[in-house]
Amino acid sequence: MTTDPWETHAAWWQANFTDGADPEYVEQIIPLLREHLGSPQRVLDVGTGEGQLAREVARAGGSVVFGIDPSRAQVDLARRRGGGVDVVQGGAAALPFAQASFDAVVACLVFEHIEAVDDAITEIGRVLAVGGRFLLFLNHPLLQAPNSGWIDDHILGEQYWRIGQYLPEDISEQEIAPGVVLPFFHRPLSRYVNALADAGLVIVRMEEPAPPPGFLARAEEYAAAAAFPRLLLLVTRRMV
Repeated sequence: MTTDPWETHAAWWQANFTDGADPEYVEQIIPLLREHLGSPQRVLDVGTGEGQLAREVARAGGSVVFGIDPSRAQVDLARRRGGGVDVVQGGAAALPFAQASFDAVVACLVFEHIEAVDDAITEIGRVLAVGGRFLLFLNHPLLQAPNSGWIDDHILGEQYWRIGQYLPEDISEQEIAPGVVLPFFHRPLSRYVNALADAGLVIVRMEEPAPPPGFLARAEEYAAAAAFPRLLLLVTRRMV
């Protein structure tokens, strides 16, 4: 029996976040991918899961599209779903590809779960050709820091969003659904920006979109969060 939570909960992820089930992917992440990726021919999706973003790239015309994920359960389903994607099992900190193999790399909501962040970003810089793009989707490090959330101040009669412990790096086990506990690494934004710069990756665009309508519609109380981004996208280019 596996003790890897990503293997244990792979079916939960597949049911709730793929194949049109999740409005944040359908209404926000996939459109941002289409908008900012351009038209690369050789693309790698790091932490591909069951491959939904890689399949989007293949449908858009990518001729060589790879996905990589450490979870066997995710890789097996990605291979069954096909879609013109070659999927391999492995981790981001040791990519099994040659230098400058890809015109673009994507990592979506993955780096929050990677301990060896510097090695992973260095590897992405290594396999990316000069001029190629790296799209890094993150849970917003500032507004989604540990212990952030709504505060009801009954003395002042105000409700506001409290920013939690933003600067310290942190790993926590979070129950994000009943019985589903997953590890999350929090890092300040500067940690990512500096690691990208060290790997020769320069930020050319940043997006902080409001939560999409489909997410806000899931619960009445979510409407108050419309001004607080859950997602951060850093679009980078390898310059040297």
